[in-house]
Amino acid sequence: MSALGLAVRDTRTMLRRNLLHARRYPSMTLNLLLTPIMLLLLFVYIFGDVMSAGIGGDDRSDYIAYLVPGILMMTIGGTVIGAAVSVATDMTEGIIARFRTMAVFRGSVLIGHVVGCVLQCVASVVLVGAVAVAIGFRSHDATVLEWLAAFGLLVLFALALTWIAVGMGLASPTPEGAANSAQPLILLPLISSAFIPADTMPGWFRPIAEYQPFTPAIETLRGLLLGTGIGHNWWIALLWCVALTALGGRWATASFNRDPK
Repeated sequence: MSALGLAVRDTRTMLRRNLLHARRYPSMTLNLLLTPIMLLLLFVYIFGDVMSAGIGGDDRSDYIAYLVPGILMMTIGGTVIGAAVSVATDMTEGIIARFRTMAVFRGSVLIGHVVGCVLQCVASVVLVGAVAVAIGFRSHDATVLEWLAAFGLLVLFALALTWIAVGMGLASPTPEGAANSAQPLILLPLISSAFIPADTMPGWFRPIAEYQPFTPAIETLRGLLLGTGIGHNWWIALLWCVALTALGGRWATASFNRDPK
């Protein structure tokens, strides 16, 4: 078998291992899913009418349409925390040290974690999206190409955040530390345009909300699904995805290849 074939085989094995772990321990994924679902229900049914008036909508359905893209991005931010915890657990239990001594493609360990987490992100987004549709979210104007572009953006964003989370997991001494260090990935959407337009925020705070990774991604997704203006947000979102993927990949690879002390 060629070197490429061996690398693909080892990566597939590591991916299967990570998916089996996720299936055997679903409590973490369910806990991370509860936050975006509860926020979705809270803002729709408790604050929906007020928030709809605040964005110039006619009723609660207008705010549902505005809110869902942000909740989908928040779902990704929450799901990738599981990757950080999973990697840190492997490090503390010594399985990573064992893999280093085995005749396996070294990159397969990290790639297995990353691909497995991206697949979990897609599944989580589908579940949260189903809840959103059940409570009234509709995308009447999106074409097939726009739906495909929206799906591609979600996958790219999940890939970027997963590499960052894997780097955090490798750098953390314990799984608890990994979970704590990855909390900004679920907190950043709270200070983005997920819940209210960025231009309604205080002037000193607005640049933080506008140029962090989540806001341009949310505005691009909102434009693709709802037909609102995207402007320059699409290339900023893509730039963030590329930059975070490169940074996280380099960080994770360097940490993984570092000789253990």
